[in-house]
Amino acid sequence: MTFKYGVDQLTIDNVNAIAAGTLQAELCQEAIDKINKSRQNVDKMAASDKAIYGINTGFGPLCDTQISPQETNLLQKNLLITHAVGVGEPIAKPISKLMLITKVHALSQGFSGIRLTVVERMLKFIELDIIPVVPEQGSVGASGDLAPLSHLFLPLLGEGEFWVNDTIKPAAEVLKEHGLEPLDLHAKEGLALINGTQFILSHAITALTKMRYLLDLADIAGAMSIEGMQGSQSPFREELHAIRAFKGNVEVAARMRSFFANSENMASHTNCDRVQDPYSLRCIPQVHGASRNAYYHLKELAEIEMNSVTDNPIVISEEEAISGGGFHGQPLAMALDYASIAAAELGNIADRRCYLLLEGLHGLPRLLTTSGGLNSGMMIPQYVTAALVTENKSLCFPPSADSVPTSMGQEDHVSMGSISGRKLNQILGNLDKIFAIELMYAAQAIEFRRPNKCSDIIEENFALIRSKVAKLEEDRLLKPDIDAMVALVKSQAFTVNLGSKK
Repeated sequence: MTFKYGVDQLTIDNVNAIAAGTLQAELCQEAIDKINKSRQNVDKMAASDKAIYGINTGFGPLCDTQISPQETNLLQKNLLITHAVGVGEPIAKPISKLMLITKVHALSQGFSGIRLTVVERMLKFIELDIIPVVPEQGSVGASGDLAPLSHLFLPLLGEGEFWVNDTIKPAAEVLKEHGLEPLDLHAKEGLALINGTQFILSHAITALTKMRYLLDLADIAGAMSIEGMQGSQSPFREELHAIRAFKGNVEVAARMRSFFANSENMASHTNCDRVQDPYSLRCIPQVHGASRNAYYHLKELAEIEMNSVTDNPIVISEEEAISGGGFHGQPLAMALDYASIAAAELGNIADRRCYLLLEGLHGLPRLLTTSGGLNSGMMIPQYVTAALVTENKSLCFPPSADSVPTSMGQEDHVSMGSISGRKLNQILGNLDKIFAIELMYAAQAIEFRRPNKCSDIIEENFALIRSKVAKLEEDRLLKPDIDAMVALVKSQAFTVNLGSKK
């Protein structure tokens, strides 16, 4: 199969496949015709005496200043150069690549007035895997991601920098190596390039891809903790969730039931006298399920956005370009903030399970060591989860609830969605470490339930942990163990679904 830019529909899966090189993508004739027709419309408008925003006028508060046809090209070049003011560390190369891919798709739908030559040069960057360097800070998430997108497209002009493998090189040098001349931009092109939400969107795609696995891993970690605590299976019964049928809750409860199927350890305490477990065990479907619901909401909106045209103005005929607000990042910004809370809560409840495993209840030794006193056992890693949970809570302040006017008041309400996207990915990075510690704790607890066996999927994950981290018998340096666990989580090595590692 070949994905057709500007014609087919992007999804989380196929945009990642294009970025990974496992799905070919191309401009088909239908998209080429749409790009060329839109460009012809812009050329006609640019040659007219009628003031049309972004085509023959200045930008932002200078929208009432008309520009002569002779100055149009310089105007577009100046637009990129003056807006490329981002600061901070570069975003990850894969995120920059997603920005390029999603921008090509938006421009290829035939509403942006850009020349085919420019789109083809962007595709050449993707083909050669020379990816522009984009600073992480500087976008307020309205009028598009102006600063990040300006940096993304500076290399078209021979300015800025490229990622070449893992090295940053000047764009002019890299273009010369590949025999590529810098381009001149024509009417509307600079604005088409830097108006859009691709920075916000690409952070959302990255977060959704990671969050999907961490949601599944959260269920596995919770199930292993319940096995270690010899908790109850009753809170996961189908009848309970059928009468409060939130999609995420029902899905998590079913997954938990499958993880306990044929568990000798769970069967061993069926008739015990415990009535209820604490909420961090009993309410896993409600908490993990709510986070899944937030994930589904963000995924739905992100897939709409990656198939949308988000620059400005939108060219609809040879006589009209509509100036609107399709570049405003609020639709994704609010959902990203919601997903940040959802992700942070996965860590919050995981930390509580870590604490429970240390309390010395229900047959487990305090601090998960039989020689407490001389040995501190696994006391201190929970301090780390507590610190990470609080860090995540501090990252949950919603940037989308804030707005600082820019552009002399012309852009008087902005989304700050770029910050929302960056913060969600930071929270997910902290979740890697929280789950690494919970899984290490759960494996240690399961040791005290032997010779009982758990279900096949739990035993498979237990064996994976033991391949990297030995049972704690006496105090030792735990940092290497934690690092090994974090590496397992980051590599998505755990089996999180029956019959699949994904």
